[in-house]
Amino acid sequence: MRAFWGFVRKEFYHIFRDKRTLMILFGMPVVQLLLFGYAIRNELTSADLAVWDQSNDVVTRELTGKLFASGTFKLAAVIHSEDEIEDLFRKGIARQVVVFGPDFANRRARGTAEILMITDASDPNMAQVLQGATQSILSDARPTMNVSVRMLYNPQLKSANLFVPGLIALILMLVSALMTSISITREKELGTMETLLASPLSPVDIILGKVIPYLILSLVNVCSVLFIARFVFDVPFIGSITLFFVEAFLFTLTALALGIVISTKAKTQQVAMMVALAGLLLPTILLSGLIYPVDNMPAPLYALSHMVPARWFLDIVRGIMLKGNGIAELWPQTLILVGMTVALITVSLKNLNIRLD
Repeated sequence: MRAFWGFVRKEFYHIFRDKRTLMILFGMPVVQLLLFGYAIRNELTSADLAVWDQSNDVVTRELTGKLFASGTFKLAAVIHSEDEIEDLFRKGIARQVVVFGPDFANRRARGTAEILMITDASDPNMAQVLQGATQSILSDARPTMNVSVRMLYNPQLKSANLFVPGLIALILMLVSALMTSISITREKELGTMETLLASPLSPVDIILGKVIPYLILSLVNVCSVLFIARFVFDVPFIGSITLFFVEAFLFTLTALALGIVISTKAKTQQVAMMVALAGLLLPTILLSGLIYPVDNMPAPLYALSHMVPARWFLDIVRGIMLKGNGIAELWPQTLILVGMTVALITVSLKNLNIRLD
């Protein structure tokens, strides 16, 4: 029995001496709790709302003030024609537009006043929350007016239209980054990385040689996922297929570069896998807008979400597939992904050069 407890004590010593094990045991639960606790929010705060007031009388101004006094909405734009509505949604400036009909005050007195709520339903969960919040705020005045609803981009509120584009980003990120990081780390574990670094191949050649196979296979994955999305889940595809594949190619490069950075720091395949899963899976699910709206998150997590590549690619995929966006609307997200890719490849080359020296 004494030998058994001695063995248990030895295991405790090993655990407490290994910083990585301590981080997993005590750090990971805290990080997960904070991420889930703050990122998973069903309440609505500061949602972008645009107003088209065709009457601009005392009643409509009072109702508009009530909408924004609640703290649920913030004014994204004041518009003056129907032509501006879709442009607001395509550029992501507003999530909902409230339209007050003409001669509102007089019609309200007769019980014929009209309010139209037009909502971007590419995120059906958020669309329903927006509609419910707006109707709740205007509920006191509803008996004397007619409220109608219009959902754009996803009028049936199909959940597949929300999740399938997000899963494309998730699959590409995990497969590309995870497989690349494990592949290069395996070379280090087997001792063949030193042979590669001592060969006539430059660090650029080594990176390209590792990246190109996974890049091609990832694009094959894109084709299969896109086929399933369109013909199995019936997710619409309105935009340019060429632009979609160019953006998917760019995002795959970003993910591959991220995998290379992980591999140049990790010493074993196990560490590379854990870092890739913990460092990429949780942020991609929680901080990209895949499930939970980014706009609802606290300021620190909102700022952190800007560093998650999947956040920008998700905007691109949903924009192309559901809204028919082109590069004119998507160039900011594209430019950010280009910057991330260049930065990650630069770090990878620097790390390999250090090892070569």
